[in-house]
Amino acid sequence: MINQIKQQQADNVNDSCADCGSFVDIGAVVEAQDTLLELSFIGDDALARASALKLAAEQRFPGTKASIHHTADQCALTLDFAFSVEKMIFQLENAL
Repeated sequence: MINQIKQQQADNVNDSCADCGSFVDIGAVVEAQDTLLELSFIGDDALARASALKLAAEQRFPGTKASIHHTADQCALTLDFAFSVEKMIFQLENAL
């Protein structure tokens, strides 16, 4: 059964435990307090990319607390979602 499920999955799906190699239920490894997402951007457009993702997160999930720390050609975006599921959804929707 597990082999059949694995064959039907996309190549970029990996639902086995990286530490032990065992097949795991995704819900078993998601922690309720895992709400913080930290992203780094480098380059001339770092601030623009960070700002665009900040706005997208705030519009999609209004309870999100966001901040950008900008230095020269690097930006650090910190997003603190109200719930861990919001973080996961945002990462999936934005291919992060």
